[in-house]
Amino acid sequence: MGSVVKIRFLLDENRSPLLADAVRRRNPAIDVLRVGDAGAPPLHTLDPELLLYCERDQRLLVTNNRHSMPKHIADHLAVGHHHWGVFRLSREMSLGPLSEQLHLLWSASEAEEWIDQFEWIPW
Repeated sequence: MGSVVKIRFLLDENRSPLLADAVRRRNPAIDVLRVGDAGAPPLHTLDPELLLYCERDQRLLVTNNRHSMPKHIADHLAVGHHHWGVFRLSREMSLGPLSEQLHLLWSASEAEEWIDQFEWIPW
């Protein structure tokens, strides 16, 4: 039986830095970075580069980008790349419910389940 690979998150820079802190408060074992953090892509990194980073670093991308991200993902997949999941966020979700959803996602699933999935939070 293979080992369980837990989800590792990358939050886009349009999400408050407080979200990463809120997720970590729910469970310090959750690996969550935000664009601009140490070890993450720098601020203003373009979406196609974020997808490449997430593929290399095996991170699920959490983004507010509803408009151009579908095309970026299609282009990424069209050239043979994959991603570890991309979740678009509802504008109406506040910090508490959003951190709860990410914690639930981390707790109830394995990283491999989200490969090449493009979903909404909340479901």
